[in-house]
Amino acid sequence: MVLFFATKFFSQNVLIKGQAHTSYAKKIIQVSFASDYISNFKQKETQDTIDTDGYFELNFQSDYTQPVFLNIGNVAAQLYVEPNSTYTITIPEIETAYDYKNGAELFVNIGMLNTDSTELNALTFDYQRQYNTFFLQEDNRYLSRAVIFKYADSLEQICFYRYAKIKNTYFKNHVFYAIASINASVSRGENFLINHYILNKPILYRHYEYMNFFNACFTGYLNRIAVRKGQTMYNIINSKVDYKLLDEFMKEDKFLKGDSLRELVMIKNLWEFYFSADFDKDAVKTILGNINANTKNTEHKQITSTMLAHINNLQVGQEAPMFSAVAANKGMASLSAYKGKWIYLNFFSTQNVESLKEMTKIAALKKKYANNVAFVSVCVDDSLKTFINYVKSNPKFDWAIWYNYNSSFTQTAKDKYAVSGTEAYFLISNLGYLAQSPAIKPSKGIEYRFNTLFKIRVRQTKTGIR
Repeated sequence: MVLFFATKFFSQNVLIKGQAHTSYAKKIIQVSFASDYISNFKQKETQDTIDTDGYFELNFQSDYTQPVFLNIGNVAAQLYVEPNSTYTITIPEIETAYDYKNGAELFVNIGMLNTDSTELNALTFDYQRQYNTFFLQEDNRYLSRAVIFKYADSLEQICFYRYAKIKNTYFKNHVFYAIASINASVSRGENFLINHYILNKPILYRHYEYMNFFNACFTGYLNRIAVRKGQTMYNIINSKVDYKLLDEFMKEDKFLKGDSLRELVMIKNLWEFYFSADFDKDAVKTILGNINANTKNTEHKQITSTMLAHINNLQVGQEAPMFSAVAANKGMASLSAYKGKWIYLNFFSTQNVESLKEMTKIAALKKKYANNVAFVSVCVDDSLKTFINYVKSNPKFDWAIWYNYNSSFTQTAKDKYAVSGTEAYFLISNLGYLAQSPAIKPSKGIEYRFNTLFKIRVRQTKTGIR
């Protein structure tokens, strides 16, 4: 398979116009896209009010071919745009069977008008159909890893010949890295994945599928190196706070000899470490600042600038962000209702076993500290249904357990606290500022902090001593 290079364009107009169902009349339609695919913060670009007949126009600048996200309230759609292009689309009505008032984002499939089979969106739809023939089995039977490997290789060969005459370089890479992600999803092996898809190939910073694959390969990568090479990395970051030593440590890895790749992996993993209680956040921030100040890579400077700007709003002593979320009864709840109290805030997912174990420990903490601390848990599942089922299955969990409210107009709880995974913890003081950010997990000893705060003495007993 040949890898194709992405082409960069500068400041050319993109126009998305079309017809939304009249049920959207007088509503705001917005377009947004990711600032980068490491920090993954969405930036809103423009908006329009949909006419009574459903017509709208969205005009904005896009320097690169990229996916953009359309939102009408909690109705969402995705569209690939290329610089200097016009797109005419239709947006269908939401099916009345959906309970869209709960705030969860509902994706719809847009219609494309005045396009042909070689247009990027049409091509991605065609690729999805090829993928479905292999991986969406009518009988829903289980596919073993060996079968998935075989299917991925077959799909790659079919696509190579099917799209041989297609000149769109973004699409060529779309197929290449979409198949790479299939292999990554079933852990085809670090050597195969990185050698075949990453090494000796350009870093496609602005390519959605490439970066999805990159993130799958290198999430937690430095922790894996640390396990292989001892605890040196933790000392370099937490104690020595030394960017150059960390760079030298990483350079010993066989896959990280290239300067740009090594620095990007460092940035990605430092971003993860910032939200881990195992690392000193001030140390991580300092190293990110060193990268930002010294990197010669403009993409890396932009990514770290975005991270640092966000980090500065989540520092201890900063005002804790307020947010709204969906309560277990599907009504809206707000963190501001607990102003004046200490708040222990955690984020969890029903798909994250470790975060679920902590919920049991929070239940024990709540019994002991309910008079001093308000406990608030926010579920970051993609599905509201799984959250509701979880709450119903755990009736003894009697504190505020909410669902991350999705909205195109305001940041969600997960957004405001920059939760990049499915687990995080914060301690908010009774004066409304961040007292621990991130906070210690229950299993790691947050109770000791509570004891200090509220002067609760833990009785120490030893045999033979009174």
